[in-house]
Amino acid sequence: MKTFAVIVAGGSGNRMGTALPKQFLELGGKPVLVHTAEAFLRAFPSIELVIVLPAAYLVKGKEILRNYFPDSSVHFTEGGSTRFHSVQQGLQKVKGPAIVFIHDAVRCVVSSSLIQRCYTQAMLKGSAIPAVAVKDSIRMVTEDKTDVVDREMLRAIQTPQTFHSDIILPSFQQEYDPAFTDEATVVEKFGQKIALIEGEETNIKVTYPIDLIVAAKILENRSII
Repeated sequence: MKTFAVIVAGGSGNRMGTALPKQFLELGGKPVLVHTAEAFLRAFPSIELVIVLPAAYLVKGKEILRNYFPDSSVHFTEGGSTRFHSVQQGLQKVKGPAIVFIHDAVRCVVSSSLIQRCYTQAMLKGSAIPAVAVKDSIRMVTEDKTDVVDREMLRAIQTPQTFHSDIILPSFQQEYDPAFTDEATVVEKFGQKIALIEGEETNIKVTYPIDLIVAAKILENRSII
């Protein structure tokens, strides 16, 4: 069974407060995007990477990835106007049958063990959607009041969202719906069930400057262990 990782790197540096998109910022001496790619290559050395980049940074992304991974199979494509369209572009590079990971480029400290667990479950159940319990108290805000929500019933969703190609490829042939917040919602709209898997608290998304500090500490602790 072939493996593909569609790594969506279409973000900007707006919330990070930088001119350079966050996927290219330095973390531990390497761009964030490189750390992400390395995690998948450690898990599956023969995996095919599909990097989805903003048009303005396509050349830069190619230069970086080909410099770090000259012997790996890396494909590149331009992102679309929404996450759905960016993933849709990336999936055009996937040739099934395969297990397909779809991952945020800025979840750069994802562990290879989580990637492997997602693969194993997707082989058995067709999908694996990493999720972690919600720790904070949650309230639903309505027009004139707020209501407590039972957090025991809630999960925060992560990536890599992982699917068999027979499920994910046809799902992304349907029309775009603004309600699509991730790949799992696309698959469910197509009529397929999704299966959650336990994610990792350390599988953070680099969005704000402090996230880079936390990510660096996670990497440092892993190197010590």
